Amino acid sequence: MLVWIIPAAMSLAVAALIAAAVMRARKAAGGGEDAVQDMGLYRKQLDEVDRDLARGTIRAEEADRLRAEIARRLIATDSRVARAGVVDEPARLRPVLVVALLALLIALPLALYARIGAPGYGDLSLRDRLDAARERRETRPDQATAEASIPAGLVPPADIPPAEFEVLIAKLRDAVAARPGDLEGATLLARNEAALGNFTAAYEAQELVLAIKGSDATAADYLAYGDMMILAAGGYVSPQAENALRAALARDPENSAARYYMGLMMRQNDRPDVAFRLWDELLRAGPEEAPWIPPIRAQIDEAAHLAGIEYDQPSAADTLAGPSADDIANAADLNETDRQEMIRGMVSRLSDRLATQGGSPAEWARLIRAYGVLGDPARAHAIADEAMQVFAATPEALAQIADAAQSLPAQATSATQPANGAESQLNSPSESPPE
Repeated sequence: MLVWIIPAAMSLAVAALIAAAVMRARKAAGGGEDAVQDMGLYRKQLDEVDRDLARGTIRAEEADRLRAEIARRLIATDSRVARAGVVDEPARLRPVLVVALLALLIALPLALYARIGAPGYGDLSLRDRLDAARERRETRPDQATAEASIPAGLVPPADIPPAEFEVLIAKLRDAVAARPGDLEGATLLARNEAALGNFTAAYEAQELVLAIKGSDATAADYLAYGDMMILAAGGYVSPQAENALRAALARDPENSAARYYMGLMMRQNDRPDVAFRLWDELLRAGPEEAPWIPPIRAQIDEAAHLAGIEYDQPSAADTLAGPSADDIANAADLNETDRQEMIRGMVSRLSDRLATQGGSPAEWARLIRAYGVLGDPARAHAIADEAMQVFAATPEALAQIADAAQSLPAQATSATQPANGAESQLNSPSESPPE
């Protein structure tokens, strides 16, 4: 409530000052109007002196004395009129103007604040906001609570399979329940339950797959588990789903789908800045036909706005996934000199884009290696130093940059190899080494 009272009191104080000034103007205007009336009276007195002198009722000396006195008063009154000023609008309109001004000065700021402000939101420092976001993430609802609280209609109902397929699914469920160690059966059940929209049953079956595989479970296995939980919760990333995603990333740090979901989790927990960084890297890395690109494009503008970042989405042509098939086909028909020139142009375009728009650690590592194989280690080292500064706060990114920089001395051994090597670096789908 205090957050409303203070702005209202401030607006009222400003309005009161303006109203006082208006009333003083009214009083001054009133004094000016009286002075105008006095001037008219003095002019009539001058006319009367002239008439009395003509009738002979007063002598000439007396007439001159009266004229001098009236003129003195007339001059003084004229000065009063000049100091007060005379306004055109009638004085009776002033109270209406004052009331309208008061209403405008009080109502307009409050209405504006209610629309674009955050009523009830305290003034927090950056550290407080980060702590609040972390607390929200750590105390958010678990998977079961999220599923139970989903509004009706948010998650589409499971498909009703044909009668013969329903019989097969029922038999498969019974078989998995009877043989819980059957990896093939559990995998098949998880896939079919997900295909039918039974996401809760699907991730329960996938949990069995993970238990059977144990340490042999892959990043794809954990990603499927997390994906099913997120779908079952209507797009909400629960702590359990987050654990599955982190397990997938521990096995494959460059897993794009898992990184997209981690960005979604951060966005849901008041960290749009982290979500933006993750999504921007994925968007620039492409490829455009990847399933995570459309949802990123639908959400990244809002994340950038909330993070206070001026951002324009890169077009599909700007996302780097290496030279196209047409580029490679055209390069095959060129002589060695033209071929190297073409590849240098692609490397130069990548360098310009990273310098002006930024990019993912993988793209910086790709550029470092490309300049290394083009026989320009000085440029490669300079770019590596710049990348180290750009990603100074991201240890995972620094590891990629350092690995690319360490590879420089071993490359660029001949005039033919640099061009081929640079082309392969630009066209490689993944630059980060396995951990």
